[in-house]
Amino acid sequence: MVDVLLVVGVLVAMFVAYNIGGSTTGPAFGPAVGADAISKTAAAALMAVFFFIGAWTIGRNVVTKLGTELVVSTSVFTLESSITVLFFIGIALLMGNLFGVPASTSMTAVGAIAGLGLAGGVLDLAVMAEILTWWVVSPIIGFWVSLIIGRYLYARLNRMVAMERSTGPLFDIDRSGVVPIPRLHRTTNRRELIGTITVVAIGCLMAFSSGTSNIANAVAPLVGSGELRMDPAIIFGGIAVAIGAFTIARRTLETMGSDITELPLTAAIVVASVSSSLVIFLSALGIPASFVIIATMSIVGLGWGRATRPVTVPEVVSREESPPVTVDALAGDEEGEELPPIGEEDPEDIPSAGSLFNPATTARVVLMQNIVPAIATVGAYLFFRFVPIFGF
Repeated sequence: MVDVLLVVGVLVAMFVAYNIGGSTTGPAFGPAVGADAISKTAAAALMAVFFFIGAWTIGRNVVTKLGTELVVSTSVFTLESSITVLFFIGIALLMGNLFGVPASTSMTAVGAIAGLGLAGGVLDLAVMAEILTWWVVSPIIGFWVSLIIGRYLYARLNRMVAMERSTGPLFDIDRSGVVPIPRLHRTTNRRELIGTITVVAIGCLMAFSSGTSNIANAVAPLVGSGELRMDPAIIFGGIAVAIGAFTIARRTLETMGSDITELPLTAAIVVASVSSSLVIFLSALGIPASFVIIATMSIVGLGWGRATRPVTVPEVVSREESPPVTVDALAGDEEGEELPPIGEEDPEDIPSAGSLFNPATTARVVLMQNIVPAIATVGAYLFFRFVPIFGF
C-alpha cells in the first residue's frame, strides 16, 4: 500500500509541476514570443532546460525550507497529507492556467503548507514571518532599483538596445548542404539581432530563476515526508514542468506575450533582470518568491522614474502635483538624440509607447493572483482541520 501511495504522491507532485510549467513559461518567454523572436515550441524547450538547471542547483535550498523548516515537526508530512497538500496546490494552479493567468506558485505552495501547519498546530511562525517579510521587502527593493534605473540610466540604456523588428523572419535556413545552416535574413540588421538575442537570454534567466524558486512548490511535501529523496524529486518535477511548458503554457504565452502588455524591449530587459536577480537571491536564502509581484512593482518603479525625469528631486518633493505615475513613456529617447540633463527634459519630448496595459486582462490577472493562493490556504486548513482521518 505504501508503494502505491508513493506512486500516487509522485504523480500528484508531477501534476503540480505540470501546472508550474504552464504558469511560468508565459512570464519568462511571453515577450520573446510576442515579438516573434522565437516560437512557442522553442520557448517551451528553453523553459524546460533552464528551469531544470535552476532547480538542480539553487532550488534545493527552497525545497529544504518548505519541506523541513516551515513546520516545527515534519511528522505532519505523512504520505497522505503530502498528497493532499499537493492536490490543493495543483487544483489552485490549474484554475489559474484554465483562465490563462500565471498564478503565483510560491504563494500558493506556502499557503497550502501553512494551512497544514495551522491545522496541526505545528506551523513555525518565525519561518513564516521571515517568508512574509521578504514578500513585502522584495517588491519594494524591485520598485526602488527600477525607479533609479528609470530616472538615471534608462534613457542611455534605451539608446543602446532599442530596436524595431523588421519584416520577415530573423533567420533563413540554408538547406543546400548536409547540415542545415541558419543565416541572417536579408532584412535583419545587427541591432535587431542583438536585441532579439538579449530578450531570449533574459527569458532563459527568468526560467532559471523560476527553477530555483518553484521546484519546491511541487516536491517539498514529499521530500519533507522522507518518502522521496531530493535528486529523483527534482528530476520528476523537471520532466513534468517540461510537459506543461509544451502543452498548457501556450495559453499563458499568449496572455503574457500580447494580451496584457507590449513593453518596449529596454523596459522588458530592465524588469526581467531586476526581478529575476531578486528571485535568485531569495532562493539562495531558501525563500520562495513571487516573481509576478516583484515584476509588477518593478514596472511601476521604472515608470515612476521615467515620469519624474523632467523635474529635479526637490521639485518632485515640493510640487503640489507630481507628474503622472505611468509607464506609457517607457519607449525613451531616440537613438542619436542629445540627452538633456535631469530637470531640463521636456515631458513632451518623451514619446509615448501607447497604452501599456489592457485594463480588463490586467484586472483578471491581479484578481487571480490573490484568489489562487487563498483557495489553496483556506482549502488545506479546512480539510486538515475537520477531516478526522488526519487526526489533527
